[in-house]
Amino acid sequence: MQAGFLNEFVNTPLFGILLSLVAFQIGTLLYKKVRSSVFNPLLVSFVLVIFFLLYFRIDFETYNVGGDYISFFLGPATVVLAVPLYKKIQLLKSDALPIITGISAGCIAGISSIVIFSSLFGLDEVITNSLVPKSVTTPIGIEISKQIGGLPAITVAAIIVTGIIGAVLGPFICRCLRINDSVAVGIAIGTASHALGTTRAIELGETEGAMSGLAIGIAGLITVFLAPLLLYLFSFMS
Repeated sequence: MQAGFLNEFVNTPLFGILLSLVAFQIGTLLYKKVRSSVFNPLLVSFVLVIFFLLYFRIDFETYNVGGDYISFFLGPATVVLAVPLYKKIQLLKSDALPIITGISAGCIAGISSIVIFSSLFGLDEVITNSLVPKSVTTPIGIEISKQIGGLPAITVAAIIVTGIIGAVLGPFICRCLRINDSVAVGIAIGTASHALGTTRAIELGETEGAMSGLAIGIAGLITVFLAPLLLYLFSFMS
């Protein structure tokens, strides 16, 4: 009877939601204790969920019944990042041109690097198109992937990996390159690693968090227009 109850519970949306929340809470507690970006809460929860599913031989589709409910809130959660931006609105007004130029340059570099390296490694066109929106937030990335002929599932995986790498290595890379300006650091992290990177940028400072949050929205809009255009130009040149 107990086994039957557990089987029924695993097949309910509550299982996926509860597993995700518990794994993330463990990741958060570990991060607060260690205080190292290597133990990013999302990265830790990501590993814990995969290990749990593999160990108990639970299908991803079963888990994702509840995971889809969490994914539904990704869009509204991204909008909340506008709060720190509102607090720094005067900074945006005074430096609008360099900020937008920096975000645009980051988007072009991100898309171009994917196309160039995909060509060097002989990746399939569908895979390449799926990787192109890797640096924008998930809701926007999924729609871009559909628009240019990619696979949304691969796009989501690429977005998650990109975000984790940006959150872990972004501040370190900025220090290595001696990028000390708060606005530049925030724009760089937000443009390269969307919302996940922004959570790390917020920890660096209010200005970094505000600029990173701004970069998410603008980079998403720019990528919507640039991705099809750049893909067409690269295909024409090849």
